[in-house]
Amino acid sequence: MYSPGTVIISAVGEAADITKTVSPVLSPEAGSRIFYVDLSKDSFKLGGSSFAQTLNHLGNAVPTVNDAAYFAKAFNTIQDLIQKELILAGHDISSGGLITALLEMCFAIPDVGMTLNVDGLGDDIVKVLFNENPGLIFQAADDAKVVEALRQSGIAYHMLGHVSDERRISLHHKNEIHKFNIDELRDKWFHTSYLLDCKQRSLTHAEKRFHNYKKHVLEYRFPLSFDGQFTTFNIDPKRRTPSGLRAAIIREKGVNGDREMAYTLYLAGFDVKDVHMTDLVSGREDLSDVNMIVFVGGFSNSDVLGSAKGWAGAFLYNPLAKEALDKFYKRADTLSLGVCNGCQLMMELGLVYPEWKHHPTMHHNRSHKFESTFINLIIPENNTVLMQSMAGTRLGAWVAHGEGRFSLPEDRSIFNAAAYYGQAEYPGNPNESDYSVAALASKDGRHVVIMPHIERSLFPWNWGYYPRERRSDKISPWIEPFINARDWVKKHS
Repeated sequence: MYSPGTVIISAVGEAADITKTVSPVLSPEAGSRIFYVDLSKDSFKLGGSSFAQTLNHLGNAVPTVNDAAYFAKAFNTIQDLIQKELILAGHDISSGGLITALLEMCFAIPDVGMTLNVDGLGDDIVKVLFNENPGLIFQAADDAKVVEALRQSGIAYHMLGHVSDERRISLHHKNEIHKFNIDELRDKWFHTSYLLDCKQRSLTHAEKRFHNYKKHVLEYRFPLSFDGQFTTFNIDPKRRTPSGLRAAIIREKGVNGDREMAYTLYLAGFDVKDVHMTDLVSGREDLSDVNMIVFVGGFSNSDVLGSAKGWAGAFLYNPLAKEALDKFYKRADTLSLGVCNGCQLMMELGLVYPEWKHHPTMHHNRSHKFESTFINLIIPENNTVLMQSMAGTRLGAWVAHGEGRFSLPEDRSIFNAAAYYGQAEYPGNPNESDYSVAALASKDGRHVVIMPHIERSLFPWNWGYYPRERRSDKISPWIEPFINARDWVKKHS
């Protein structure tokens, strides 16, 4: 294992409203103002800073917080501004100092930059740019209201400048203008990760990631009729009465996706049963009273025998479990879904194309590393029950797996693809599946396997990036496959 020596201190804080959060990525409103708030009440010092370390120095003078009560008051004032949605984006001053925080706010959003003036921060431009005194940078949604709130609370601030539509930071200081090319510096910023990547995975994949990280843009096409509201889908998040539509999550020891999947099914309108493999093996459960089953994600049996292979063995070598599964799949009124580890299980058991002599298989990611990232998925024209209505969309979802590569026959017309990764190359195709396939379905469209965790991408606040213009959405489009399943079961049961 290659890792820099470091001390990690973890802490947990309560969030009053998880939907009221601020991203460190700029919002592209040109002209919106950038503020700096110092939390330290200390002079700028470079001791222990990243800048000092690049010069092979540690230094003797390090910044501190001189007034804890003021720090708390400033923090709470900023929290209040966030609750009132008066802050569009924010970043703390930490490793690398002010200039690094400013650049990082620009890196992930294209076609924007900043025009700033830092005269009011001090005469020494090096200390101004590279000090790591505790402080905050934020982008204001309404600078007049922000200024009024800060003044009323007695919080000192500096209005540094504004967001521009030029791809650079223009920084004015004492009759000098310093210009920073954002994209060139982003490559420099990412280069350290690339060097670590070279030691942790093949050089080919490290180079692919470095070459593609700016090209694989998260772009979305939402369903035209989607408005993000519960009422549109007849969802009652507080439902307590049974619907009569029965679904079951099936889990094995080690899986960890059962709670969110059960909740997703519940929201869609199912009455959800929790079925453990011991229930099937012992005969306590036979699946005869359910119309949909979901094999959930996680790491069954810790993947000791390989992804889902131990779980598959529990079905193959236990007569009662196998009988229950066989009878379920012989019925014409059933649906099934396998996500991540559940996808690997269904592929291992040959449940997607049981008529094939040589069923497609899952293999280790070509990077030979566990891949956890937020990626684009494209839903093509398809004949699946769950995703047919979503054809033509391009959405975001999480992946987290080490063995998720679909190895498929050369004739792609013989299998039914339900989703593709948004890119053909790594890392946008994180496991480098054949044809960039992320999900498959049976020929009749009733049984679907998918590697990305759509149930972990259910709400806007679950997404790594969700469009700001859709901030009124209460639910993401990934509820639709489960609504489609609900409506199909209602019709066929």
